[in-house]
Amino acid sequence: MNESKKAPKGPHAVTVEGGEEYHWCRCGQSADPPWCDGSHKSTPYKPVAFVAKKTETVHLCGCLKTKNTPFCDGTHNKP
Repeated sequence: MNESKKAPKGPHAVTVEGGEEYHWCRCGQSADPPWCDGSHKSTPYKPVAFVAKKTETVHLCGCLKTKNTPFCDGTHNKP
């Protein structure tokens, strides 16, 4: 997995709206992390689409190494 070049390595706390589709950046190149802005087109990575189950604050991965894509699983704390 690519290292994010423009985002902090910790989680991004964002509010999502129930029933809405979102696209989480997986390539680490987005100028608007954690959201995809199309920068992946020059990489082998694709964004991860997900539909929010309910309106709530979620923590999306910033280090791009989570095993619970796109949600933070604490991997950024491991050496």
